[in-house]
Amino acid sequence: MFKVIHRYVGPASLSLLTFKVYASSKKDSPHKDTVKVNELSLYSVPEHQSKYVEEPRTQLEESISHLRHYCEPYTSWCQEKYSQNKPKIQSLVQWGLDSYEYLQNAPPGFFPRLGVIGFAGVVGLVLARGSKIKKLVYPPGFMGFAASLYYPQQAIVFVQVSGEKLYDWGLRGYIVVEDLWKENFQKL
Repeated sequence: MFKVIHRYVGPASLSLLTFKVYASSKKDSPHKDTVKVNELSLYSVPEHQSKYVEEPRTQLEESISHLRHYCEPYTSWCQEKYSQNKPKIQSLVQWGLDSYEYLQNAPPGFFPRLGVIGFAGVVGLVLARGSKIKKLVYPPGFMGFAASLYYPQQAIVFVQVSGEKLYDWGLRGYIVVEDLWKENFQKL
């Protein structure tokens, strides 16, 4: 029916030799029934024009479409929040990994100091029984005092920065109270 000629190139030692391979449906068929490549149906142009017809939507597709349109504001809100919080979460994870690495290779004497500072916090919690304000002030105060004994330079920097922030907050509060005083009591 048809004749296919393949050229075979062997390994590097036989690379100069080529072989012809004939393939046909019957061994005894004559070679007169050969077909050219452009006569194969694979390469021929279809006779009729094709037209794209969209199938009607099923009930399941309609339900899914309705559900997607209903959930779209919520999914866009979630994507927005995710994109906003992703850098924060990544920095938090990196901080955790850095802390873990630091604790794995802690300097000598770090863990005893950490134990003393933690014990000072527990003592502050025990002494703050009965009052919620004391529970908020005593444990951090005792822990800060114990930490300042071991790390005086960092404590000085912390106090300076905290003092500046407290001064700014006090100044803002003073301005707000002064404006309220002028608006309400100067008119009387």
